[in-house]
Amino acid sequence: MKILVTGSAGFIGSALTLRLLESGDTVIGIDNHNDYYDPTLKEARLARHANHSNYNHLRIDLADRQAIFAAFATHKPQRVVNLAAQAGVRYSIENPLTYIDSNIVGFAHILEGCRHNEVKHLVYASSSSVYGANTAIPFSIHQNVDHPLSLYAASKKANELMAHTYSHLYSLPTTGLRFFTVYGPWGRPDMALFKFTRAILKGEPIQVFNYGKHRRDFTYVDDIVEGVIRILDRPAPINPQWDSNTPDPGTSLAPWRVYNIGNSSPVDLIDYIGAIENVLGKTATKEMLPLQPGDVPDTYANVDDLAEQVYYKPATTIQDGIQQFVDWYKSYFKV
Repeated sequence: MKILVTGSAGFIGSALTLRLLESGDTVIGIDNHNDYYDPTLKEARLARHANHSNYNHLRIDLADRQAIFAAFATHKPQRVVNLAAQAGVRYSIENPLTYIDSNIVGFAHILEGCRHNEVKHLVYASSSSVYGANTAIPFSIHQNVDHPLSLYAASKKANELMAHTYSHLYSLPTTGLRFFTVYGPWGRPDMALFKFTRAILKGEPIQVFNYGKHRRDFTYVDDIVEGVIRILDRPAPINPQWDSNTPDPGTSLAPWRVYNIGNSSPVDLIDYIGAIENVLGKTATKEMLPLQPGDVPDTYANVDDLAEQVYYKPATTIQDGIQQFVDWYKSYFKV
């Protein structure tokens, strides 16, 4: 199968691309290689699959309409996985317009490319951030998500709405995946596990927000990739029982779905740090700080729909996942 993967030099995108190539698929990868974090890490990820005979890499930006349309017209992918986006809740507070270009304009170009090139299924990354001000946990796809706390979260909610429009108007099957705090080898340097590991190894203090009173549903990257692949092979169906008088936010009469992909086992931030300390054999110096703007205290995924409809549930333990990350980190940075 020919699959277009955006963000193919990114954390999740590169891991997904490797799995697809191993399965015999042809992959067209798109990445703009921006400098949100050190581009050398993206180059190193890309080097793992750049020379594969079934891989084509395009260094273009989702916001470049003509380049994206040309990529679709030239390569004619059968399915698309959109993982490229400007990430980061905190970064969105300081640089909001960056998110409009990538996450809104760029996503519109992907939708148009799918519409005009007979794509059979679009799978795209949403985020647990869409739950925003919701406090009823575990978070369910059947809850309304109308109170985002950051522009990043709002952009991901907008993606879900834009996708629904295309599913309704053009019968394009679309599935949005609300990822919950993804971690693992080759991760982003701005993420907690990366920052904590680096600081602890250097003997520097770590910043612990909300005085450590966070709970996060940390989800290992390989579990995320497995979920994406299973859903990619299952184009979004309509829900014939959908009732417009009591509309279900997670399904539709159109071929549109959203799913949570999380470990469904939230961990206290302090315990997460403790697990990192155990693997490193070093104790962190902690700088306790208040909750940051745009952050939510807790995330916890209800994955019942994923388990019942896709027959999958992430299961990697924090201990195993952190060990895998630390082993990679020490090897990559030679420490």
